[in-house]
Formats: sequence, C-alpha cells, structure tokens
Amino acid sequence: MIGGVIAVFLLLVIAAYACGGGTDYGAGFWDLTAGGAERGKRPRELIDHAMEPVWEVNNVWLIFVLIVMWTGFPVFFQQVFTTMWLPLTLAALGIVLRGAGFALRRPVRRLVGRRLYGAVFAVASLLTPFFLGAAVGGVASGRVSATTTASTDAWANPTSLLFGLLAIACSAALGAVFLAADARRFEAPDLDRYFRPRALAALGCVAVLAVITLVVTHGDAPHVWHGLTHGAGLVFVVIAVVATAATAWLLTRASGAWSRVAAVGMVASAVIAWGTAQRPYLIPTSLTIAAGAGAPTTLRWLGIVIIVALVLVIPAVAVLYWLDTQGELEGLTDAELRRTGGGEEA
Repeated sequence: MIGGVIAVFLLLVIAAYACGGGTDYGAGFWDLTAGGAERGKRPRELIDHAMEPVWEVNNVWLIFVLIVMWTGFPVFFQQVFTTMWLPLTLAALGIVLRGAGFALRRPVRRLVGRRLYGAVFAVASLLTPFFLGAAVGGVASGRVSATTTASTDAWANPTSLLFGLLAIACSAALGAVFLAADARRFEAPDLDRYFRPRALAALGCVAVLAVITLVVTHGDAPHVWHGLTHGAGLVFVVIAVVATAATAWLLTRASGAWSRVAAVGMVASAVIAWGTAQRPYLIPTSLTIAAGAGAPTTLRWLGIVIIVALVLVIPAVAVLYWLDTQGELEGLTDAELRRTGGGEEA
C-alpha cells in the first residue's frame, strides 16, 4: 500500500520537473533558434530576463526524483541507472553545461566568449530533454530488466527516440507559451507576436509526435499502449488533448490569459498518462511496484521525510513564483544603481 503511494508521489514529482524544467529547456530551445547576434538579440534578452530569478529552482524536483527512486525503489533505481547509464550521464552533463553556459554568458564581455557560452546553454537545453525522454522511453518499452546490459538498443529504439523528440517538442511549447506571457508582462508586444506563432507551431509538433508515438507503442510497447487507450490512462490522454487544444485557442486570444496553466496541464497530464499506463509495473512487464519497493520501514520513514520536505518546499517555491510574476525579483538597472549610490553619498 505505502509503496503505491510513494510511486504516485514519484510520478507527480516527475510531472512537476517535466513542467518546470521543461519550460527552462524550452527557453533554451528558442535561444538556439533565435538567429544571429542582431536578429536574436531581443528574444535572448527576454529569455535571460524571464529565467534569471527562478532558473535553478526547478532542479528541486529532480532531486526529489533521484532521492525517492534511490530510497523507495532501490531495485528500480539500480536497473535503470545500470542499463541507461549513457543517456542519463549525457543528460546530467547537459544539465551542468547548461547551467554553466547560462550563468557565464552574461558577465563575459568579449563577444566570442558570450557566443561560446550561449551556444553551450542552447545546445545543452536541446540535448538534455532528449536524453531524459529517451531513457523514459526505454523504461516504457520494457527494455530495462535485471538481466539487461547497457546497450544502444535500450535507449535508441523507436519508442525511446519518439519519447525524446516529444520531450523536446513539449519543452519548446512550454517555453514559447511562458515567454509570450512574459513578453506581455514586460509590455513587449513585438516579442509577444514573436513567440505566439512559435508556441502554436510547437503545439502542432507535439500533436503530430504524440499520434506517431501512440501508433509506434502499439507494437513496440504493447503494455503501455493498452494502458494509454483504456481506463485511467485514457482519461489523462483525453485531458492532455483537451489541454493542448485549449492552449492553442488561448494563444489566439488577445490577452492570452491562462495559456500557461493550460500548457502546464497538457504536459502534466501526458506524464501522468504514461505513469498510469504502466500500472502495476515500474518496468513493464518485469518489475512491479510491490517487487521494486524497499523495506516497509524504509518506506514509512521516506513518507515522513517527504511530508516534511513538501511542507517546507512547496510554500517557498510558491512564494518565489508569486514574487517573480509580480516583478518583485527584477534586478536593478545600472541607472538605478547610480541613483542609489548618489543618494547614499548625499
């Protein structure tokens, strides 16, 4: 019983990371495709300005995922990280390089350095969600087991490749939707007009890839396909479809209000649909939740730690997001700093 509750929590945290981290990866995708230095200057300035206050906080959810997997489902953790060590290592490397590139490209004065760090940030933002999605696809297609050795087939198969591409498309859609909303908040109508069509195009890619993925899983991951087309999995698939359509409709409205909520609902529902489709397995069809769970005492203590952590983390993250949306975390400009300094000297 408690193992099932912990598994549900793990799925919800994965969904939170897909939404929060996916938005940041999507911003990096649009940074990569913004064009040259002059053409891409305005979009990149918005990306930097929108991401700076909260760009690291989404890694909190990734830490939750790793701790819950390692502590609550050690067999699952061992099998996944043994079989998928290469894509997961590349994803981890991408997370590190992406953070370094974003942090270093602003203070660097030389154009060559800014271009180098900007390229590192943008390319890592593309590759990281792909490799994470590919690893998830390997799990969904049942290519991970106690006897499976690390191989290219474990993550470079049809389901994995489509999951990776779908992760990129979902991230791009989230990033564009949020950047369009930020453009309206910062009163930059030209950037709002810039990102809205890109968000609609990304949503179109998400819809096409989702249909292709569903068709491919019929033969490559039959257990997941059955779960996605029946019962609770189908319910969340329908919610994801409705949220996708709602996001597209809201993007065509003048205000664009609630488009971010609809986009988050789309991605979260898709992740939950995948997790629900795998029931009762952690790895279809070789490792059930009950078989992969840790000792009952460990799970009870993990549950207590999770409750304490959520009580501490969720209000803090909510306040951070609220402050950001209210513009309370925006940095001082050089002119404001000079005025402040002059006032203090007087």
